[in-house]
Amino acid sequence: MEYLLHYVWKHRLYGSDALVTDLGEPVDVIDPGLHNMQQSGPDFFNAKVRVNGVMWAGNVEIHERSSDWYRHHHDRDAAYNNVVLHIASQLDTEVRTCDGRVLPQLKLEVPAGLAANYRELLAEETYPPCYRVIPQVKGLTANAWMSRLTVERLEEKMRRTDNYLKLTGGDWERVFFITLARNFGFGNNAQAFEQWALSIDLTQVGHHRDDAFQVEAFFMGQAGLLAPEVVKPERRDAYYQRLCQEYVFLQRKFNLQPLDTRQWKFGRLRPQNFPHVRISQLTQLYVDGRACFSRLLEARDVKQLHQLFRTTATLYWCDHYTFGEPSPHGNKELRKASLDLIIINTAAPLLFAYGRHLMDEGLAERAFALLEQLPAERNYITRCWERAGLSVQHAADSQALIHLRQHYCDRKDCLRCRFGTEYLRRQASVSSDETVTDGITTGPQH
Repeated sequence: MEYLLHYVWKHRLYGSDALVTDLGEPVDVIDPGLHNMQQSGPDFFNAKVRVNGVMWAGNVEIHERSSDWYRHHHDRDAAYNNVVLHIASQLDTEVRTCDGRVLPQLKLEVPAGLAANYRELLAEETYPPCYRVIPQVKGLTANAWMSRLTVERLEEKMRRTDNYLKLTGGDWERVFFITLARNFGFGNNAQAFEQWALSIDLTQVGHHRDDAFQVEAFFMGQAGLLAPEVVKPERRDAYYQRLCQEYVFLQRKFNLQPLDTRQWKFGRLRPQNFPHVRISQLTQLYVDGRACFSRLLEARDVKQLHQLFRTTATLYWCDHYTFGEPSPHGNKELRKASLDLIIINTAAPLLFAYGRHLMDEGLAERAFALLEQLPAERNYITRCWERAGLSVQHAADSQALIHLRQHYCDRKDCLRCRFGTEYLRRQASVSSDETVTDGITTGPQH
């Protein structure tokens, strides 16, 4: 309930009744302040309130009960000395700062309809829980919120990029390779591909870049896929034997340590997603000079990025999915849907991160534009929102909704969601089986 009090204070939903302190002094809110979303410190910074005719500028702290001030030990924390107003729904004690100052207190209650809507929203089992109001949300409001969510999604991915930069000493070339490799794992093997790419020194493998066989031996060996314990004796064909011999040479030359093969997942994978095939495709990209960060920066649109990332397996893997087990012949080219995912998860986030690091808004905007040029991802999340009445037009929208699900819906953080706040503003339900709200009539929530 405390977070709901935050919401009421932030959006000035305390009604038209005059506000007074516990001592009967009139309170005039000039500015509720900036909501502190961190874990520590007062709830609102830089608020401006007039108490009994005197203007105060400082922080505001909110609790359900006044006594929570002492339960949270704010009376011992100098960070709360700048609090100018304490707010609670139950005023059960006087509050003092650690420098001994008695704070004025304001009793604040959550409007009954708002509280009812909030409880209803949290209890809703249908996804998305705010589906009733989605058709009524203005297009401008929805578009602005979706754009904000897309940026948050890109910022979240930027944090992974920042971590790679720390691990590689700021080497963007390696960061690109690691990010690209991770996304060649297409979910199930993303973590294994990331660890594999982190184990590869591009300056070492670069000495053999003109020889696809040597590069593939380096890559397959580092993945641990040449280890005898993972390849049955009857499948150790001539090609496998040659790769093993080459990797032994490279391993001694560069003191290589292969990945633990237990990290790779094969269960419920389509054969074209086996790590052998994906590593072969990455080999071809690398040998062709297209797994190169400068090439990414040169690409101006989706078409050029499709050309950049389009790749096939090397010759042996056109007839195999694993060692010694022939498959129907095919070049095993990366499909358009896979290319789109590579752009969504590799190109756009890296351009955005690089733009932020250079303070080049043009690169960040290009990243956003790429997502708007790609078709929306089709999955459970996007289908649910479309059924609720939200238009999902491109990959920027689908990325926004994935972020919304993970960071708002799953956490029941509806008070920070613009769709959630629209729901809180709706009229209270008129019955448990049918609701008439802002012109929308809906049936049972099942």
